Amino acid sequence: MSLGVCHTVALNGLRGTCVRVEADVGGGLPGMILLGLPDASLGEARDRVRSAARNTGIALSPRRLTVNLVPAGLPKRGPAFDLAILVACLAAQAELGSPQDTVFLGELGLDGALRPVAGVLPCLLAAREAGFGRAVLPAGHAAEAALVPGLESVSYERAADVLADLGASQRLLEVAPLAPRSPEPEQGGAAPDAAGEGQVPDLAEVVGQPWGRYVLEVAAAGGHHLLLSGPPGAGKTMLAERLPGILPPLSDEDALLSACLRSVGGWGVRELVHTPPFLAPHHTSTTPSLVGGGSGVPRPGAASLAHGGVLFLDEAPEFAARTLDALREPLESGRLTLHRSGGSASYPAQFQLILAANPCPCGKPGRECECSALVRRRYWARLSGPLLDRIDLRAEVPAAQTEALVSGGWGEDSATVRARVTAARARQQRRWGPHGGVSNARVPGRVLREQPFAPSGREAAALRDAAALHGLTGRGVERVLRIAWSLADLAEAERPGPEHLEQAALLRGEAA
Repeated sequence: MSLGVCHTVALNGLRGTCVRVEADVGGGLPGMILLGLPDASLGEARDRVRSAARNTGIALSPRRLTVNLVPAGLPKRGPAFDLAILVACLAAQAELGSPQDTVFLGELGLDGALRPVAGVLPCLLAAREAGFGRAVLPAGHAAEAALVPGLESVSYERAADVLADLGASQRLLEVAPLAPRSPEPEQGGAAPDAAGEGQVPDLAEVVGQPWGRYVLEVAAAGGHHLLLSGPPGAGKTMLAERLPGILPPLSDEDALLSACLRSVGGWGVRELVHTPPFLAPHHTSTTPSLVGGGSGVPRPGAASLAHGGVLFLDEAPEFAARTLDALREPLESGRLTLHRSGGSASYPAQFQLILAANPCPCGKPGRECECSALVRRRYWARLSGPLLDRIDLRAEVPAAQTEALVSGGWGEDSATVRARVTAARARQQRRWGPHGGVSNARVPGRVLREQPFAPSGREAAALRDAAALHGLTGRGVERVLRIAWSLADLAEAERPGPEHLEQAALLRGEAA
């Protein structure tokens, strides 16, 4: 029989599809033909597989090799198919057997080395869901594969070792390849914070900023987006960097999803990290690097890699206005759907956005400012009205209190604040869970306007007065309601009172 068959997984976004790799040895001019919508990098597998096979000791047949990737209508990209193509071709030549309950993933070096690839974790999850019981991977993915229970994973450094275990003659396997390299990140994504558990900076280090600390706690309690405005050196960045440390830890499900996004982004995964991720792209970042993109099937950007955590844009008005406005969709829906000529992909992007800005381009306080009114307007105009309307909290962060800095005192640490935030989130889960929400920032708007949660009496009058005083839009009124619920949760109140609504309105409109 001249037909060899094995299986692998194709990835589109976070969705994996099992692919049947068929290889046939037939007549005709020598060569290898790849069918099934391969992209350019997969098309180059013809030469990689031939060289790897020859340098491993078992050359591919000089006859015509036809390799078909089924389903043929599914676009396929990347070098992760190399190992499966090699196994299928050698099975077609009757050099070895190919188990049908196994998926093969890995890039081949010309010397036969197995090299890591991006997106292995969601591929393994898809293989397990499809009923496969075993996976063969490059050695660099051993730790990542251990995160998928119920699927036996075997890691190899060389293709020769894989072929030997599949029944190839040992006397033919002769060349020891070089050690595999670690995968390099692909374009289109920013590296997430690699800090492990417990390595987030502590909030106790932020002194002389009682107001900034309070606003940060409110943002953490309700999952609200936040704009921090203030002079350079006031502590805006310090506050933002400590937000993950006061957020509740990620659930196992969210930690696995975060790991899948890092895997697809090409950053590799060694363990499930329950600390919320923190992404801080530079203000020169392009739109694709922030929201995702690239040729072919689009890759996740910083907004998706920050899923479940914090996306911090320092010097926000220095970002391109078009880049900032690209965040409007995920701020509302919590997802990013990207369409390209090579296909479309949808990624989760439910993050807390923290913007930091100086009062003006020069950043000098008060009368020392050298900026004209026109320059100030142009500076803030990059933050469009629709984007600002989606930011729940807007806080002026004044210069830090000198006396507190000199005295060397410490404020509450992250663990103490996190306990209050976690208790507030638990109240929200109990209250909104039956209505499809998990936090005040994410509960459906209609729920807030229906009984028994809609404001009435004195609360409704306070909300109407705040809307008139601050010129709130319809979305702004809803945001004030959400903030008021967070203030009530921190105060352990049953529902927001007039004082919570008034405070929420101030927090909503302070730095606009």
